[in-house]
Amino acid sequence: MALRKRSQKVDAATGPGRKAPAGAKGGKGLKGSTSPAKQKLPRGARFKQVKQAFSVTRQNDPKIIPFLLIAFFTPFLLLLAVGLLIDHPFLLGSLGFMVGLLATAFVFGKRVQATAYSQVEGQLGAAAAVLTNMRGDWRVTPAVGFNREQDLLHRVIGLPGVVLVAEGSASRTRGLIVSQKRALSRWIGDVPVYEVQVGDGEGQVPLKGLEKHFLKLPRNIKGKQVNELDRKLKAMGGATLPVPKGPMPTRMQRR
Repeated sequence: MALRKRSQKVDAATGPGRKAPAGAKGGKGLKGSTSPAKQKLPRGARFKQVKQAFSVTRQNDPKIIPFLLIAFFTPFLLLLAVGLLIDHPFLLGSLGFMVGLLATAFVFGKRVQATAYSQVEGQLGAAAAVLTNMRGDWRVTPAVGFNREQDLLHRVIGLPGVVLVAEGSASRTRGLIVSQKRALSRWIGDVPVYEVQVGDGEGQVPLKGLEKHFLKLPRNIKGKQVNELDRKLKAMGGATLPVPKGPMPTRMQRR
């Protein structure tokens, strides 16, 4: 009798006129309710970015339109001509169209990148602007060292270990590197430390080749060690200087 009365109370609590608790079994409408919705870019945001990049690049690179036209029509017309010769114009013409689009996108990206580099080259913190926009998981701390002549030293943590990037006179930045390595030795143990001098001289890495140089460095540590190093070295911090931030600056006056 007691069991029957208890069961009647449960039925009354979850009867036809009442909803089952949120965690109850059989609640099919609850599937995926705890997972957050994916954030999407607003409609047209990507197109606006491309349009803005094109307009800025065109102002600084008048030859971009002829280069883009050559990049598209060269493979398209070439493959179309081959298609006409072998009696398959539609097939090879379509292939040429797709190849032309890929070539145009590649040339466009390269010209935009070249324009961006030309805008920051020679400016204070140009290397930091490139470092903070590199592909991959790089923990960049700009201006961990500087001197009166405005030579800068930046610290980057990644899978290769710790990379010290100096921009300015190689003779003057040597002291900054030595001082930073001495401070790092207390925190990083046997983690490799690389030195990069930004410039166009012998043994230096040009600004345009900085990202490529980083991608060629060997992977010496794991992701967990990167997180641990980043946490340890955040306490060291860096200087607050007018270093270009965000996407590669496009309107900076050259000296």
